Amino acid sequence: MPDLSRSQIAVYGAVAVALLLLGARAIRAEGSGDAGYGSSYDSAESSEADVGFSLDRGGSGGDLVVDVTGAVARPGVYRLPTGARVTDAVERAGGATSAALLESINLAARLADGQQVVVPRKGPGGVPLAVAGAASEEGPIGLGTATVEQLETIDGIGPVTAQDIVQFRDEHGGLSSVEQLDQVSGIGPATMESLRARLQP
Repeated sequence: MPDLSRSQIAVYGAVAVALLLLGARAIRAEGSGDAGYGSSYDSAESSEADVGFSLDRGGSGGDLVVDVTGAVARPGVYRLPTGARVTDAVERAGGATSAALLESINLAARLADGQQVVVPRKGPGGVPLAVAGAASEEGPIGLGTATVEQLETIDGIGPVTAQDIVQFRDEHGGLSSVEQLDQVSGIGPATMESLRARLQP
């Protein structure tokens, strides 16, 4: 092999250095691209997690909270899914006791958020204890479970209006406020005052 002059050695050296620099730059660029891809992937995963959290919150926000009391095994406040019926609330509270007068309430009525479900107890002659005497007639009556007999104990409410109230409640899937009864035919301002005083959501 012929001897290389100093100028040739310098040229070859410069070429080698240039190739090394180009190779290092290419490796660095490839590494940066991978890191960017990983960052984008992590960001996408984070976005999916955020969406899942929002969906979970949206699902729980559709639940109903009801107060179940009266002749049930475990009276208390329970959370039920939207669209649940009175019968679901009774079952959630451990079911009706042997003293319950289930035929006096509409088990098929839809529940409203904040509603109180009162399962009446049997009184003398099978009459619900809520209306078995003069003293009990002054007690509060559950808006969502009031029977025709219970409604008739309220001043200004007769058999026809009481039946209209129960029918109105059933047709609307339950009631969340006494003020909704203002839509029932035959109920005026004076009767509304009596209803507000005796009924509770």
